[in-house]
Amino acid sequence: VDWPLADYEEYSPIDENECRTLCVIDCFCATAVFRASTNTCWKKKLPLSNGNMAADVDRTVLIKVPRSNNSESQLSSGSTKWKEDKKYWILGSSLFFGGSVLVNILLGSILLFGTYCGISTTSKKKLMSSQSSGSSILPPKIFTYNELEKATSDFREVLGSGASGTVYKGQLQDEHATSIAVKKIGKLQQETEKEFMVEVQTIGQTFHKNLVKLLGFCNEGTDRLLVYEFMTNGSLNEFLFGDARPHWSLRVQVALGVARGLLYLHEECSTQIIHCDIKPQNILLDDNFMAKIADFGLAKLLRANQTQTYTGIRGTRGYVAPEWFKNIGITSKVDVYSFGVILLELVCCRRNVELEIADEERSILTYWANDCYRCGRIDLLVEGDDEANFNIKKAERFVAVALWCLQEEPTMRPTMLKVTQMLDGAVQIPTPPDPSSFISSLP
Repeated sequence: VDWPLADYEEYSPIDENECRTLCVIDCFCATAVFRASTNTCWKKKLPLSNGNMAADVDRTVLIKVPRSNNSESQLSSGSTKWKEDKKYWILGSSLFFGGSVLVNILLGSILLFGTYCGISTTSKKKLMSSQSSGSSILPPKIFTYNELEKATSDFREVLGSGASGTVYKGQLQDEHATSIAVKKIGKLQQETEKEFMVEVQTIGQTFHKNLVKLLGFCNEGTDRLLVYEFMTNGSLNEFLFGDARPHWSLRVQVALGVARGLLYLHEECSTQIIHCDIKPQNILLDDNFMAKIADFGLAKLLRANQTQTYTGIRGTRGYVAPEWFKNIGITSKVDVYSFGVILLELVCCRRNVELEIADEERSILTYWANDCYRCGRIDLLVEGDDEANFNIKKAERFVAVALWCLQEEPTMRPTMLKVTQMLDGAVQIPTPPDPSSFISSLP
């Protein structure tokens, strides 16, 4: 049986189990047809019409049904059971005769009955999160090395490079000629292999407008490549520390975008994720300068009942929270600390550490910002920035939020939910404690 007019997504090459999984996690998928001879999967949505009996016999129809409720089935009366048996007998007969209207009605009622599209609670959370962010649930595609070699013109144009590999610009050979960024993992070692798997597992299950989208990956032989959506305006590092000072309104937009992306990772994602390496190089900007968090190679996933984890020092100097150097558990507050540093950089349009400045206090932005805030001289932080001076109250609010994020004691830092509320002006911001008034607990 097949419904050729109901296709809305095709995957190839793929096996039957993968085809089944793709349909289960997709709310719109009513049934999937798998063709073994070509390893092709077609997802189909309601209404299923113009059904026919396919001539080839190597197609398998995978129909999504709700999970059974054992307690209810045991309490069902004999007549109810007979009705259920009769309903499924009708469904089977209808399918055999080419997918009539009755099939559509029965499938629709099954899909809508009790178990919202037959997906698990975890999948529901993913769906709700993705809908709130305006993204669609599409699992990362598996690319061959040859496909990516062709898409990048033999890895010709370098966008950037880091410790784990080099990023190249490319273009997919699809109907939209989609621009992509391909990260080619360097020499494959145990650590880089682990980072690759973390990246795929982490970003592959996240859907938010402020997170970079992982389009696919290649895991072929010793080759490990990650395929992302291409970000036209590069990284925040290039945007913020270039020759021209970015407009204040854009800097505010970026700050709010990064905050909302972290809020999603920490509190709205089905599995809590600690990024562990928030810095300007890992924040990308799209056509409209919307901030998107990238590079999840060092991220940590926490179980539902887990609030902290123990791991080796991760991150980048200048953005690393103090607890990384202590023998204590790591929580999502390490990302909050890193965000505080970036927030100050966005307000002041300068790097956290500028050693060429003679005044030692001014050379370290976190110290300088704290001094200016205590003295009521935020204007010194935005000196020469007319737009920021015109919005000096908002600049002061952002500095106050940053100082809260930079508290040495993790429990004193706000959650990202509270951070977004303070940035938006939805809640009052109490005066942050002065870190210089505390004795450091660092060993």
